[in-house]
Amino acid sequence: MRVVLSGGGTGGHVYPALSVLEEVSREEPDSHFLYIGTTTGLERGIVAKAHPDLRFEAVDISGFKRKLSLDNVKTVVRFLKATGRSRELLREFRPDVVVGTGGYVCGPVVYAAAKLRIPTLIHEQNAIPGLTNKFLSRYADTVAVSFRGSENQFAAARHAVYTGNPRATTVAYADSFSGLRSLGLRKGDKLVLVVGGSRGARAINEAMVELAERLPRLPNTTYLFVTGEPYYEETATRIQRKLGSLPERLRLKPYLHNMPDVLAATSLIVNRAGASFLSEITALGIPSILIPSPNVTNNHQEVNARWLEREDAAVLLPEKELTGERLAGEIEAVMGNPAKRRRMAESARRMGESESALLLYRELVRLVR
Repeated sequence: MRVVLSGGGTGGHVYPALSVLEEVSREEPDSHFLYIGTTTGLERGIVAKAHPDLRFEAVDISGFKRKLSLDNVKTVVRFLKATGRSRELLREFRPDVVVGTGGYVCGPVVYAAAKLRIPTLIHEQNAIPGLTNKFLSRYADTVAVSFRGSENQFAAARHAVYTGNPRATTVAYADSFSGLRSLGLRKGDKLVLVVGGSRGARAINEAMVELAERLPRLPNTTYLFVTGEPYYEETATRIQRKLGSLPERLRLKPYLHNMPDVLAATSLIVNRAGASFLSEITALGIPSILIPSPNVTNNHQEVNARWLEREDAAVLLPEKELTGERLAGEIEAVMGNPAKRRRMAESARRMGESESALLLYRELVRLVR
C-alpha cells in the first residue's frame, strides 16, 4: 500500500499518523509512505526521530483567525498555494490513500487528494471536532473518530466510523521494564509522571516549582516532571535556586522520546487532556489527574477530560484552581489509596481501544479496494 500521511502543529496530531504507519507496516511490510507536514510545526523533528528514513515534505500553511482580519486573506492565499504544492506531491507519489490526522496542514493535503479522486480518511482525536476536520468532512471518504458517539458531530460526512485513537495501539506494544530502566528505576518502583503536552504548560510548571519542596512522601515513589523544551532551563534553575539541588526523588526532563515505554511504567499521570494522551492512558489503564488547557478551541480539552471523569478514571483539576499544594493533595489522595488507584485504573482500561490502529487499517483497506 502507498500511503500519504499528514498531520501537524503538535505531537497530538503527529503521533497518531505515525501509529497508522506502524500498523500498515505490520500488515503490509512492503508499503511506502510520504509524510506532508508544515514548515514550522513539531512534525519534522518528531518524524525524523521516530522514522529517520521516512520521506518528509513541507507546505506553508496557517490557520484562520476567528475574527475578521487581514491575516485571513493571507491564509487563503497560503491555502491555495499549499493545495497546489500538495497536488504536485500527490501526483508524483501516486498514493493509494491519504490520511489526515489533524492540524492546518491537513486542509490543503486532503482537499487536493479529494479533488484528484484519491481515497481519503481523516481522523478526529477530540470529542469536539476542529475547524479543519469539519471543513474536510465534506470531501473525505471516511471520518474516523476517537470518542464513541461523536460520529454525529460530522453530519456532512459521507461515512463516519468509531475507531478510537491509533496511538492507543502503539502504547499497547510498549515495554514497561525499558521505561523503568531508562529512568534508573527497578521493577516495583512507583512512578508519578507530570507532563504538560509536547510543548509543556507554564501553569503546570509553576505548580511543580511550588510542589518540589513538598513532594508527597510516598514509599518507593519517583516523580518524573517533563517541562517541555521551551521551559526546561528556566524551570530547572528555579527549582535548584529554591532548594539548592533537585530532590533525589524528582527527575526533570525537557521531552521524552520514549514516552510509550515510560507510560507503560507509570502509576499515575498528571497531564493536560489532549485526546492522544487520553487514548494512551486508557489503553494502558493509568489513573490520571487532568488539567485541561483553557486556551484551546471550543474548550475541547475539558470535554475530553469529562469523558474520563464521568467513569471515575480521572480527577479533573481546573487550571484556575491549580496550585502546588492542591496538586500535592490530589496526588496523595490517589497514590496513598491503593484501592482507589486500582478502581481508577480498571475504569480507564475499560474505556481504552487498544486495537484502534487495526480498525483504521481495515478502513484504509476498504477504501483502497
